[in-house]
Amino acid sequence: MGSSRTRRIDVRVIAATNRDLSLAVQEGEFRPDLYYRLNVFPITVPPLRERGGDIGLLTAYFVEKNATRMGRQIAPLTPDLIERLKSFDWPGNVRELQNVIERGVITARQGRISLDTALLPVARLEDSVGSPPETIFSGNILTVDQLKQLERDKLIRALQKSRWRVAGKNGAAQTLGMPPSTLQSRMKALGIKKPV
Repeated sequence: MGSSRTRRIDVRVIAATNRDLSLAVQEGEFRPDLYYRLNVFPITVPPLRERGGDIGLLTAYFVEKNATRMGRQIAPLTPDLIERLKSFDWPGNVRELQNVIERGVITARQGRISLDTALLPVARLEDSVGSPPETIFSGNILTVDQLKQLERDKLIRALQKSRWRVAGKNGAAQTLGMPPSTLQSRMKALGIKKPV
């Protein structure tokens, strides 16, 4: 770049999109010359709803990944639960499944994921731990920051319900179904402190 000499390089360009580019070219929304430069070896990945066999494997992976990261013990998912996941349309594809499972791990009770909670719009999650969330996000797909805020709100509500008691009978850790040490580390990570 910026040199007056021509240099030959050998590169491959890999481009990905969720749009039908051939249709976009026909409708005048995408440059034909760029389309023909990119369309050398197209690979079509079908949406998650057409890959039901992958849902069980992806779900198991996401459960293990999130449970390990959060220090939670989650029971193996039942065949009925997997079938329910397979019947869902997944407009957000794998990312949406990942978010639903992360939400399921966050809201799990006694180590069991409830899809009744995980698949609900976030605005209705208030039923699981008392008062409505302070921040309500619309739709089923959440960003990482939104999920952190959701977790933070849930932990604060559980702590308020237990009068900021972390451990012991009726403590927030028991309500949330996690070890007190895990709750303390999550509080530290999310910047949650008992009000003075």
